[in-house]
Amino acid sequence: MINKTILDVKGMHCRSCEIILEKNIGEIRGVNNVKANSKRGIVEIETERKLEIAGADFVKIEKAIISSGYSLGREDKKHFFSRNQNDYIELLASAVILFAVYELAKWLGIFDLNISASSTPGLLSVLLIGLTAGISTCMALIGGLVLGISSNYAEIHPEATPLQKFKPHIFFNAGRLLSYIILGGLIGLIGSTLKLSSSLLGIITVILGFVMLFLGFKIIGIFPKLNNKSIVLPKSISKMFGLGGRADGDRSGRDGISNEYSHRGALITGALTFFVPCGFTQAMQLYAVSTGSFWSGALIMGAFALGTLPGIIGIGGLTSAIKGSFARYFFKFAGLVVISLAIFNMSSGYRLSGINLTFPSINKENAVSESSKSSGSSEIAKIENGKQIIEMTQDGRGYSPRQFTIKKGVPVTWKINSVSQFTCAAYISMPSAGISEPLTSGENILEFTPTKTGKMPFTCSMGMYTGVFNVVD
Repeated sequence: MINKTILDVKGMHCRSCEIILEKNIGEIRGVNNVKANSKRGIVEIETERKLEIAGADFVKIEKAIISSGYSLGREDKKHFFSRNQNDYIELLASAVILFAVYELAKWLGIFDLNISASSTPGLLSVLLIGLTAGISTCMALIGGLVLGISSNYAEIHPEATPLQKFKPHIFFNAGRLLSYIILGGLIGLIGSTLKLSSSLLGIITVILGFVMLFLGFKIIGIFPKLNNKSIVLPKSISKMFGLGGRADGDRSGRDGISNEYSHRGALITGALTFFVPCGFTQAMQLYAVSTGSFWSGALIMGAFALGTLPGIIGIGGLTSAIKGSFARYFFKFAGLVVISLAIFNMSSGYRLSGINLTFPSINKENAVSESSKSSGSSEIAKIENGKQIIEMTQDGRGYSPRQFTIKKGVPVTWKINSVSQFTCAAYISMPSAGISEPLTSGENILEFTPTKTGKMPFTCSMGMYTGVFNVVD
Protein backbone atom coordinates (compact mmCIF):
# COMPACT_ATOMS: atom_id res chain seq x y z
CA MET A 1 0.00 0.00 0.00
CA ILE A 2 1.33 3.42 -1.01
CA ASN A 3 1.15 6.15 1.63
CA LYS A 4 0.98 9.82 0.59
CA THR A 5 2.25 12.60 2.87
CA ILE A 6 1.98 16.33 2.14
CA LEU A 7 4.53 18.62 3.78
CA ASP A 8 4.64 22.43 3.81
CA VAL A 9 8.03 23.68 2.61
CA LYS A 10 9.32 27.26 2.78
CA GLY A 11 11.73 28.87 0.32
CA MET A 12 10.59 27.45 -3.04
CA HIS A 13 9.93 29.96 -5.82
CA CYS A 14 10.48 28.24 -9.19
CA ARG A 15 10.73 24.96 -11.10
CA SER A 16 14.42 24.81 -10.22
CA CYS A 17 13.53 24.55 -6.53
CA GLU A 18 11.06 21.76 -7.29
CA ILE A 19 13.67 19.77 -9.22
CA ILE A 20 16.25 20.01 -6.42
CA LEU A 21 13.79 18.86 -3.77
CA GLU A 22 12.37 16.04 -5.91
CA LYS A 23 15.88 14.77 -6.62
CA ASN A 24 17.21 14.90 -3.04
CA ILE A 25 14.09 13.48 -1.35
CA GLY A 26 13.66 10.89 -4.10
CA GLU A 27 17.09 9.40 -3.30
CA ILE A 28 15.94 8.34 0.19
CA ARG A 29 15.24 4.63 0.50
CA GLY A 30 11.53 3.91 0.88
CA VAL A 31 10.44 7.00 -1.08
CA ASN A 32 8.62 5.94 -4.26
CA ASN A 33 7.69 9.30 -5.74
CA VAL A 34 8.04 13.02 -4.97
CA LYS A 35 6.12 15.97 -6.41
CA ALA A 36 7.07 19.50 -5.33
CA ASN A 37 4.81 22.47 -6.02
CA SER A 38 6.50 25.86 -5.59
CA LYS A 39 3.28 27.86 -6.11
CA ARG A 40 1.46 26.02 -3.30
CA GLY A 41 4.60 25.64 -1.17
CA ILE A 42 4.12 21.91 -0.66
CA VAL A 43 5.86 18.60 -1.33
CA GLU A 44 3.83 15.41 -1.89
CA ILE A 45 5.76 12.29 -0.90
CA GLU A 46 4.69 8.71 -1.66
CA THR A 47 6.29 6.13 0.63
CA GLU A 48 6.04 2.38 1.24
CA ARG A 49 5.04 2.91 4.87
CA LYS A 50 3.31 5.73 6.68
CA LEU A 51 5.60 8.54 7.81
CA GLU A 52 5.66 9.20 11.54
CA ILE A 53 6.61 12.61 12.92
CA ALA A 54 10.06 12.31 14.55
CA GLY A 55 10.39 8.86 12.99
CA ALA A 56 13.64 7.83 11.25
CA ASP A 57 12.23 8.24 7.74
CA PHE A 58 10.75 11.65 8.56
CA VAL A 59 14.10 12.83 9.99
CA LYS A 60 15.86 11.78 6.78
CA ILE A 61 13.33 13.68 4.67
CA GLU A 62 13.64 16.78 6.87
CA LYS A 63 17.44 16.65 6.55
CA ALA A 64 17.12 16.35 2.75
CA ILE A 65 14.87 19.42 2.67
CA ILE A 66 17.24 21.47 4.85
CA SER A 67 20.35 20.36 2.91
CA SER A 68 18.60 21.49 -0.28
CA GLY A 69 18.33 25.02 1.14
CA TYR A 70 14.67 24.96 2.27
CA SER A 71 12.79 24.39 5.52
CA LEU A 72 9.59 22.84 6.79
CA GLY A 73 6.63 25.11 7.51
CA ARG A 74 4.21 27.42 5.76
CA GLU A 75 5.61 30.17 3.60
CA ASP A 76 5.62 33.57 5.29
CA LYS A 77 3.62 36.30 3.64
CA LYS A 78 5.76 37.90 0.94
CA HIS A 79 6.42 41.61 1.24
CA PHE A 80 6.46 43.78 -1.85
CA PHE A 81 9.97 45.03 -1.04
CA SER A 82 12.78 42.75 0.09
CA ARG A 83 13.75 43.00 3.77
CA ASN A 84 17.22 41.65 3.12
CA GLN A 85 19.73 44.49 3.52
CA ASN A 86 22.27 42.72 1.31
CA ASP A 87 19.90 42.96 -1.67
CA TYR A 88 20.09 46.76 -1.54
CA ILE A 89 23.86 46.84 -0.98
CA GLU A 90 24.38 44.60 -4.04
CA LEU A 91 21.92 46.71 -6.05
CA LEU A 92 23.76 49.92 -5.17
CA ALA A 93 27.13 48.38 -6.10
CA SER A 94 25.66 47.20 -9.43
CA ALA A 95 24.24 50.69 -10.09
CA VAL A 96 27.68 52.26 -9.55
CA ILE A 97 29.24 49.77 -11.98
CA LEU A 98 26.49 50.42 -14.53
CA PHE A 99 27.06 54.18 -14.32
CA ALA A 100 30.80 53.67 -14.85
CA VAL A 101 30.15 51.41 -17.87
CA TYR A 102 27.68 53.97 -19.29
CA GLU A 103 30.17 56.83 -18.96
CA LEU A 104 32.91 54.70 -20.58
CA ALA A 105 30.62 53.77 -23.49
CA LYS A 106 29.67 57.43 -23.94
CA TRP A 107 33.34 58.46 -23.90
CA LEU A 108 34.16 55.79 -26.50
CA GLY A 109 31.26 56.99 -28.68
CA ILE A 110 29.42 53.65 -28.64
CA PHE A 111 26.04 55.41 -28.68
CA ASP A 112 26.97 57.37 -31.79
CA LEU A 113 28.13 54.39 -33.86
CA ASN A 114 27.38 54.77 -37.55
CA ILE A 115 28.74 53.37 -40.77
CA SER A 116 29.14 55.05 -44.09
CA ALA A 117 28.26 53.19 -47.26
CA SER A 118 26.99 53.95 -50.71
CA SER A 119 23.26 54.05 -51.42
CA THR A 120 23.59 50.54 -52.84
CA PRO A 121 26.03 48.71 -50.54
CA GLY A 122 27.36 45.25 -51.33
CA LEU A 123 26.70 42.22 -49.13
CA LEU A 124 29.99 42.77 -47.24
CA SER A 125 28.87 46.32 -46.37
CA VAL A 126 25.46 44.98 -45.31
CA LEU A 127 27.23 42.46 -43.05
CA LEU A 128 29.30 45.27 -41.48
CA ILE A 129 26.16 47.38 -41.02
CA GLY A 130 24.59 44.42 -39.21
CA LEU A 131 27.66 44.08 -37.00
CA THR A 132 27.39 47.78 -36.10
CA ALA A 133 23.66 47.47 -35.42
CA GLY A 134 24.24 44.41 -33.22
CA ILE A 135 26.31 46.47 -30.76
CA SER A 136 24.28 49.69 -30.95
CA THR A 137 20.61 50.23 -31.84
CA CYS A 138 19.68 46.54 -32.15
CA MET A 139 21.35 45.99 -28.79
CA ALA A 140 19.04 48.58 -27.22
CA LEU A 141 15.93 46.86 -28.56
CA ILE A 142 16.56 43.18 -29.26
CA GLY A 143 19.61 42.82 -27.00
CA GLY A 144 17.74 44.31 -24.07
CA LEU A 145 14.86 41.88 -24.55
CA VAL A 146 17.22 38.87 -24.90
CA LEU A 147 19.22 39.93 -21.85
CA GLY A 148 16.04 40.21 -19.79
CA ILE A 149 14.70 36.82 -20.85
CA SER A 150 18.01 34.97 -20.58
CA SER A 151 18.96 36.51 -17.21
CA ASN A 152 15.56 35.70 -15.74
CA TYR A 153 15.79 32.14 -17.10
CA ALA A 154 19.33 31.58 -15.80
CA GLU A 155 18.49 33.02 -12.38
CA ILE A 156 15.55 30.67 -11.75
CA HIS A 157 17.40 27.67 -13.25
CA PRO A 158 20.81 27.70 -11.56
CA GLU A 159 21.05 23.91 -11.89
CA ALA A 160 20.80 24.00 -15.69
CA THR A 161 24.00 23.31 -17.63
CA PRO A 162 25.57 26.12 -19.72
CA LEU A 163 24.34 24.32 -22.85
CA GLN A 164 20.76 24.21 -21.54
CA LYS A 165 20.94 27.93 -20.72
CA PHE A 166 22.33 28.68 -24.17
CA LYS A 167 19.74 26.70 -26.14
CA PRO A 168 17.10 29.49 -26.01
CA HIS A 169 19.57 31.81 -27.78
CA ILE A 170 20.17 29.28 -30.52
CA PHE A 171 16.46 28.96 -31.26
CA PHE A 172 15.77 32.69 -30.87
CA ASN A 173 18.50 33.66 -33.32
CA ALA A 174 17.65 30.81 -35.71
CA GLY A 175 14.09 32.15 -35.89
CA ARG A 176 15.41 35.66 -36.37
CA LEU A 177 17.76 34.65 -39.19
CA LEU A 178 15.12 32.56 -41.00
CA SER A 179 12.48 35.29 -40.80
CA TYR A 180 14.89 37.92 -42.10
CA ILE A 181 15.73 35.73 -45.09
CA ILE A 182 12.12 34.77 -45.89
CA LEU A 183 10.47 38.12 -45.16
CA GLY A 184 13.39 39.97 -46.76
CA GLY A 185 12.73 37.99 -49.91
CA LEU A 186 9.01 38.78 -49.76
CA ILE A 187 9.45 42.53 -49.38
CA GLY A 188 12.02 42.42 -52.15
CA LEU A 189 9.43 40.72 -54.35
CA ILE A 190 6.27 42.62 -53.47
CA GLY A 191 7.65 45.98 -52.34
CA SER A 192 6.74 47.85 -49.18
CA THR A 193 3.51 45.93 -48.48
CA LEU A 194 4.79 44.85 -45.06
CA LYS A 195 5.60 48.43 -44.02
CA LEU A 196 4.09 49.34 -40.62
CA SER A 197 2.91 52.82 -39.65
CA SER A 198 5.00 54.86 -37.20
CA SER A 199 2.11 54.80 -34.70
CA LEU A 200 1.98 50.99 -34.77
CA LEU A 201 5.78 50.77 -34.49
CA GLY A 202 5.54 53.09 -31.50
CA ILE A 203 2.95 50.86 -29.82
CA ILE A 204 5.13 47.77 -30.45
CA THR A 205 8.12 49.56 -28.92
CA VAL A 206 6.16 50.66 -25.84
CA ILE A 207 4.85 47.11 -25.28
CA LEU A 208 8.38 45.77 -25.67
CA GLY A 209 9.52 48.36 -23.12
CA PHE A 210 6.89 47.25 -20.59
CA VAL A 211 7.93 43.59 -20.99
CA MET A 212 11.57 44.54 -20.44
CA LEU A 213 10.65 46.69 -17.42
CA PHE A 214 8.81 43.77 -15.82
CA LEU A 215 11.72 41.40 -16.47
CA GLY A 216 14.19 43.95 -15.09
CA PHE A 217 12.21 44.34 -11.85
CA LYS A 218 12.13 40.55 -11.45
CA ILE A 219 15.84 40.14 -12.04
CA ILE A 220 17.10 42.76 -9.54
CA GLY A 221 15.55 40.68 -6.77
CA ILE A 222 14.13 43.35 -4.47
CA PHE A 223 10.47 42.63 -5.28
CA PRO A 224 9.74 39.16 -3.79
CA LYS A 225 6.09 39.29 -4.88
CA LEU A 226 7.18 39.24 -8.53
CA ASN A 227 9.03 35.91 -8.19
CA ASN A 228 6.04 33.80 -9.17
CA LYS A 229 4.65 36.30 -11.66
CA SER A 230 5.15 36.05 -15.41
CA ILE A 231 3.90 37.65 -18.60
CA VAL A 232 2.16 35.09 -20.77
CA LEU A 233 0.15 35.23 -23.96
CA PRO A 234 -3.61 34.58 -23.84
CA LYS A 235 -4.33 30.82 -23.96
CA SER A 236 -6.01 31.07 -27.38
CA ILE A 237 -2.92 32.69 -28.93
CA SER A 238 -0.57 30.27 -27.17
CA LYS A 239 -2.51 27.30 -28.52
CA MET A 240 -2.54 28.77 -32.03
CA PHE A 241 1.26 28.96 -32.03
CA GLY A 242 1.69 25.77 -30.02
CA LEU A 243 3.49 27.57 -27.20
CA GLY A 244 1.90 25.79 -24.25
CA GLY A 245 3.24 22.88 -22.28
CA ARG A 246 6.77 21.90 -21.41
CA ALA A 247 9.93 22.43 -23.34
CA ASP A 248 9.87 20.92 -26.79
CA GLY A 249 11.26 17.41 -26.79
CA ASP A 250 11.01 17.12 -22.99
CA ARG A 251 7.75 15.71 -21.70
CA SER A 252 9.04 15.13 -18.18
CA GLY A 253 10.08 18.74 -17.69
CA ARG A 254 12.83 17.57 -15.32
CA ASP A 255 15.91 18.72 -17.18
CA GLY A 256 15.85 22.19 -15.70
CA ILE A 257 13.81 23.69 -18.51
CA SER A 258 10.80 25.66 -17.29
CA ASN A 259 7.38 24.68 -18.58
CA GLU A 260 6.91 28.37 -19.45
CA TYR A 261 9.60 28.06 -22.11
CA SER A 262 9.51 26.21 -25.41
CA HIS A 263 11.95 26.09 -28.29
CA ARG A 264 9.08 26.84 -30.66
CA GLY A 265 8.21 29.93 -28.63
CA ALA A 266 11.82 31.17 -28.78
CA LEU A 267 11.88 30.52 -32.53
CA ILE A 268 8.67 32.52 -33.12
CA THR A 269 9.79 35.36 -30.84
CA GLY A 270 13.04 35.65 -32.79
CA ALA A 271 11.12 35.64 -36.09
CA LEU A 272 8.84 38.49 -34.98
CA THR A 273 11.82 40.81 -34.36
CA PHE A 274 11.71 41.52 -38.10
CA PHE A 275 8.93 44.00 -37.26
CA VAL A 276 10.64 45.65 -34.28
CA PRO A 277 11.65 49.22 -35.24
CA CYS A 278 15.40 49.68 -35.58
CA GLY A 279 16.93 52.30 -37.86
CA PHE A 280 19.54 49.99 -39.36
CA THR A 281 16.93 47.27 -39.91
CA GLN A 282 14.54 49.64 -41.66
CA ALA A 283 17.34 51.01 -43.84
CA MET A 284 18.15 47.47 -44.97
CA GLN A 285 14.45 46.71 -45.48
CA LEU A 286 14.18 49.73 -47.79
CA TYR A 287 17.26 48.55 -49.67
CA ALA A 288 15.65 45.08 -50.03
CA VAL A 289 12.42 46.67 -51.31
CA SER A 290 14.36 48.63 -53.94
CA THR A 291 15.82 45.46 -55.50
CA GLY A 292 12.45 44.12 -56.72
CA SER A 293 13.86 40.60 -56.36
CA PHE A 294 13.06 37.81 -53.89
CA TRP A 295 16.60 36.42 -53.85
CA SER A 296 18.30 39.81 -53.59
CA GLY A 297 15.99 40.85 -50.75
CA ALA A 298 16.58 37.54 -48.97
CA LEU A 299 20.38 37.85 -49.30
CA ILE A 300 20.39 41.45 -48.07
CA MET A 301 18.26 40.83 -44.98
CA GLY A 302 19.96 37.48 -44.29
CA ALA A 303 23.42 39.08 -44.39
CA PHE A 304 22.24 41.88 -42.12
CA ALA A 305 20.74 39.46 -39.55
CA LEU A 306 23.93 37.39 -39.69
CA GLY A 307 25.93 40.51 -38.90
CA THR A 308 23.86 41.23 -35.79
CA LEU A 309 24.37 37.72 -34.36
CA PRO A 310 27.72 38.27 -32.52
CA GLY A 311 26.38 41.19 -30.49
CA ILE A 312 22.98 39.69 -29.68
CA ILE A 313 24.27 36.17 -28.94
CA GLY A 314 27.14 37.62 -26.91
CA ILE A 315 24.94 39.63 -24.54
CA GLY A 316 22.56 36.74 -23.95
CA GLY A 317 25.28 34.09 -23.87
CA LEU A 318 26.94 35.78 -20.89
CA THR A 319 24.14 34.54 -18.70
CA SER A 320 24.83 30.90 -19.54
CA ALA A 321 28.30 31.05 -17.98
CA ILE A 322 27.52 33.03 -14.82
CA LYS A 323 27.44 31.04 -11.59
CA GLY A 324 28.36 31.19 -7.92
CA SER A 325 28.23 34.25 -5.65
CA PHE A 326 29.17 36.53 -8.56
CA ALA A 327 25.81 35.67 -10.15
CA ARG A 328 23.91 37.77 -7.58
CA TYR A 329 25.78 40.91 -8.64
CA PHE A 330 25.59 40.04 -12.32
CA PHE A 331 21.82 39.56 -12.29
CA LYS A 332 21.26 42.82 -10.42
CA PHE A 333 23.52 44.59 -12.93
CA ALA A 334 21.68 42.92 -15.84
CA GLY A 335 18.34 43.86 -14.31
CA LEU A 336 19.37 47.53 -14.08
CA VAL A 337 20.55 47.45 -17.71
CA VAL A 338 17.22 46.00 -18.82
CA ILE A 339 15.27 48.60 -16.79
CA SER A 340 17.35 51.42 -18.32
CA LEU A 341 16.80 50.12 -21.85
CA ALA A 342 13.09 49.64 -21.10
CA ILE A 343 12.71 53.31 -20.11
CA PHE A 344 14.66 54.37 -23.21
CA ASN A 345 12.53 52.19 -25.52
CA MET A 346 9.27 53.31 -23.92
CA SER A 347 10.19 56.98 -24.38
CA SER A 348 11.10 56.28 -28.02
CA GLY A 349 7.81 54.44 -28.54
CA TYR A 350 5.77 57.28 -27.11
CA ARG A 351 7.51 59.76 -29.42
CA LEU A 352 6.88 57.50 -32.43
CA SER A 353 3.20 57.42 -31.50
CA GLY A 354 3.09 61.21 -31.44
CA ILE A 355 3.07 61.48 -27.63
CA ASN A 356 5.91 63.66 -26.40
CA LEU A 357 6.92 62.65 -22.88
CA THR A 358 10.16 63.61 -21.16
CA PHE A 359 12.40 60.61 -20.50
CA PRO A 360 16.17 60.28 -20.19
CA SER A 361 18.05 59.97 -23.49
CA ILE A 362 21.38 58.25 -24.12
CA ASN A 363 22.21 60.80 -26.83
CA LYS A 364 23.58 64.12 -25.58
CA GLU A 365 22.82 65.82 -28.87
CA ASN A 366 19.21 64.71 -28.66
CA ALA A 367 18.53 66.19 -25.24
CA VAL A 368 17.01 69.65 -25.60
CA SER A 369 17.99 71.67 -22.58
CA GLU A 370 15.62 74.03 -20.83
CA SER A 371 18.05 76.88 -21.45
CA SER A 372 17.90 76.39 -25.23
CA LYS A 373 14.11 76.31 -25.08
CA SER A 374 13.90 79.49 -23.05
CA SER A 375 16.46 81.30 -25.20
CA GLY A 376 14.28 80.81 -28.25
CA SER A 377 17.04 79.21 -30.34
CA SER A 378 14.62 78.21 -33.07
CA GLU A 379 15.07 78.66 -36.82
CA ILE A 380 12.42 80.94 -38.35
CA ALA A 381 11.10 79.84 -41.74
CA LYS A 382 11.87 81.95 -44.81
CA ILE A 383 8.94 82.92 -47.06
CA GLU A 384 9.37 82.36 -50.80
CA ASN A 385 6.51 82.48 -53.32
CA GLY A 386 3.91 82.14 -50.60
CA LYS A 387 5.59 79.09 -49.03
CA GLN A 388 7.62 78.67 -45.87
CA ILE A 389 11.06 77.22 -46.59
CA ILE A 390 12.79 75.06 -43.97
CA GLU A 391 16.29 73.64 -44.50
CA MET A 392 17.71 70.88 -42.32
CA THR A 393 20.59 68.39 -42.42
CA GLN A 394 20.29 64.76 -41.34
CA ASP A 395 23.37 62.74 -40.41
CA GLY A 396 24.37 59.94 -38.04
CA ARG A 397 23.85 62.22 -35.02
CA GLY A 398 20.31 63.23 -35.91
CA TYR A 399 18.98 66.53 -37.26
CA SER A 400 20.51 70.01 -37.46
CA PRO A 401 18.91 72.39 -36.80
CA ARG A 402 15.95 70.68 -35.24
CA GLN A 403 13.80 73.47 -33.84
CA PHE A 404 11.79 75.67 -36.20
CA THR A 405 9.16 78.37 -35.95
CA ILE A 406 6.50 78.36 -38.69
CA LYS A 407 3.15 80.10 -39.30
CA LYS A 408 -0.23 78.42 -39.17
CA GLY A 409 -2.06 78.03 -42.48
CA VAL A 410 0.98 78.70 -44.70
CA PRO A 411 2.32 75.73 -46.77
CA VAL A 412 5.75 74.46 -45.70
CA THR A 413 8.48 73.13 -47.99
CA TRP A 414 10.80 71.08 -45.83
CA LYS A 415 14.21 70.53 -47.47
CA ILE A 416 16.26 67.81 -45.81
CA ASN A 417 19.85 67.11 -46.87
CA SER A 418 20.55 63.49 -45.93
CA VAL A 419 24.24 62.65 -45.61
CA SER A 420 23.98 59.31 -43.78
CA GLN A 421 21.39 56.69 -44.76
CA PHE A 422 22.32 53.79 -42.48
CA THR A 423 20.99 55.22 -39.25
CA CYS A 424 17.50 55.48 -37.80
CA ALA A 425 17.62 59.25 -38.45
CA ALA A 426 17.32 58.49 -42.18
CA TYR A 427 13.67 57.62 -41.67
CA ILE A 428 11.63 60.61 -40.54
CA SER A 429 8.19 60.56 -38.97
CA MET A 430 5.79 63.38 -38.05
CA PRO A 431 2.40 61.81 -37.20
CA SER A 432 0.61 65.17 -36.86
CA ALA A 433 1.26 65.89 -40.54
CA GLY A 434 0.88 62.30 -41.76
CA ILE A 435 4.56 62.13 -42.70
CA SER A 436 6.46 58.84 -42.46
CA GLU A 437 9.17 58.75 -45.10
CA PRO A 438 12.64 57.27 -45.74
CA LEU A 439 15.30 59.80 -46.73
CA THR A 440 17.48 59.20 -49.77
CA SER A 441 21.02 60.48 -50.14
CA GLY A 442 21.06 64.17 -50.99
CA GLU A 443 18.15 66.58 -50.93
CA ASN A 444 14.70 65.38 -49.91
CA ILE A 445 11.64 67.62 -50.11
CA LEU A 446 8.59 67.11 -47.90
CA GLU A 447 5.54 69.36 -47.90
CA PHE A 448 2.75 69.96 -45.38
CA THR A 449 0.50 72.75 -44.14
CA PRO A 450 0.14 73.38 -40.37
CA THR A 451 -3.53 73.82 -39.48
CA LYS A 452 -3.31 74.77 -35.81
CA THR A 453 -0.91 76.44 -33.41
CA GLY A 454 1.25 74.48 -31.00
CA LYS A 455 4.07 71.98 -31.33
CA MET A 456 4.49 69.52 -34.20
CA PRO A 457 7.22 67.09 -33.07
CA PHE A 458 9.09 64.87 -35.53
CA THR A 459 11.29 61.88 -34.86
CA CYS A 460 13.45 59.18 -36.40
CA SER A 461 12.18 55.63 -36.90
CA MET A 462 13.18 54.64 -33.36
CA GLY A 463 12.18 57.81 -31.55
CA MET A 464 15.84 58.40 -30.60
CA TYR A 465 16.38 61.63 -32.52
CA THR A 466 13.74 64.30 -32.34
CA GLY A 467 12.90 67.82 -33.42
CA VAL A 468 9.93 70.16 -33.33
CA PHE A 469 8.04 72.75 -35.36
CA ASN A 470 6.60 75.52 -33.21
CA VAL A 471 3.48 76.71 -35.03
CA VAL A 472 2.37 80.31 -34.35
CA ASP A 473 -0.38 82.56 -35.68
